[in-house]
Amino acid sequence: MADREPAPAFGPEGIGLAEREAVAFAADLIRIDTTNRGGGDCRERPAAEYVAERLSEAGLEPMLLESAPGRANVVARVAGQDPSADALLAHGHLDVVPAEPADWARHPFSGEIADGMLHGRGAVDMKNADAVLLAVARHLARAGLRPRRDVVLAFTADEEDTAAYGAAWLVQNHAVLFDGCTEAIGESGAFTFHAGNEVRLYPVASAERGTAWLKLTARGRAGHGSRANPDNAVAKLAHAVARIADYRWPVRLIPTVRAAISALADSAAVAPAELEDEAAIARTLSRIGPAAALVANTIRNSANPTMLAAGYKVNVIPAEATACVDGRMLPGYEAEFAAALDELTGPDVSWEYLHREVPLEAPSDARVVAAMRDALLAEDPGGTVVPYCMSGGTDAKQFSRLGIAGYGFTPLRLPPDFDYYEMFHGVNERVPVAAVEFAVRVVTRFLAAA
Repeated sequence: MADREPAPAFGPEGIGLAEREAVAFAADLIRIDTTNRGGGDCRERPAAEYVAERLSEAGLEPMLLESAPGRANVVARVAGQDPSADALLAHGHLDVVPAEPADWARHPFSGEIADGMLHGRGAVDMKNADAVLLAVARHLARAGLRPRRDVVLAFTADEEDTAAYGAAWLVQNHAVLFDGCTEAIGESGAFTFHAGNEVRLYPVASAERGTAWLKLTARGRAGHGSRANPDNAVAKLAHAVARIADYRWPVRLIPTVRAAISALADSAAVAPAELEDEAAIARTLSRIGPAAALVANTIRNSANPTMLAAGYKVNVIPAEATACVDGRMLPGYEAEFAAALDELTGPDVSWEYLHREVPLEAPSDARVVAAMRDALLAEDPGGTVVPYCMSGGTDAKQFSRLGIAGYGFTPLRLPPDFDYYEMFHGVNERVPVAAVEFAVRVVTRFLAAA
């Protein structure tokens, strides 16, 4: 990476030790199986103990907090230079989604380093970022440096399910630990997106869609499978599911996405963005090229059928049939989402929220965003930082209940052939070692200025 300026040589050992520690910590954390199968089936405590030990070695005083046996979280505060300044929260989750070893080229919990890559479940989502926070905190302590303001570090359980044992529990039961925090950084932002023509984008997230996991229920008359039955619950449900799957949600541009499309058009050096109506937006996205993928899933609400259940025997018409739908809602369009579901399910199918979380949108012109941009461009001067709305959700939703504005900022400089999105919950998850080292330098710069 010859086009970046030299990394700052903080402390007698410089930044290199922190880079090496981050890679080693990430590998260690991957080797600790924290698979979250949902419904309370997870054990993050061994990883939480590892994190707490690394922080203690740096002279910090981490608190290990169990919400239930084995479901552990870690919180620590790093004192800043300006005690009057608002504090910053930096959070990451310790749990990972399941991985079937037979499907992987390398064991998902090996933490193996090969061909310049760190392999394993959590390499991207998000034990690499947890390791970066650990390494930077230790680096600052060794160098006798303090961030501009207090930084609260939170390593949480249960983000890959409902956060009930993690961030939600912390917010409900230990809110005092986050006193003074007004802004937060978390996962899924500031990664390299290669937009063609050597354009490197770094999307910094200041918004995310809300979560609406739904259960649909159809009821009818049970009966023999050989007889006509106009009150068939399975048929009612199937019609509703098909309508939901076929529905094209209207385009709704929130300020973050509107700004993102304009910035992407500028970076692609195409005509100025046209945002007047759906046809104009479609024209603009077609001109932007590959970068349109950064906004394609956040220009509208969505609802995808994911599960079906009915019956117990092929010749028996059941009295009830159910389906699950993964819905996502843009900020300000929750009521529109619910109204559309009422219409799509119709009078024969009821629906309810299995799990619901708020959509978020934070100011994209805040000082903290400028500090993110400056830190990224100091390490990659040829990059371009753009606004971003996440299509899914993070623990930022939970911390927003404390009035904390959340941003997606887990920096990675990635090569052109690296499919970042494919790594999330995918097979053969991996991350370049150099990307983790880049993250250490960027986060160190960021904390000094944020």
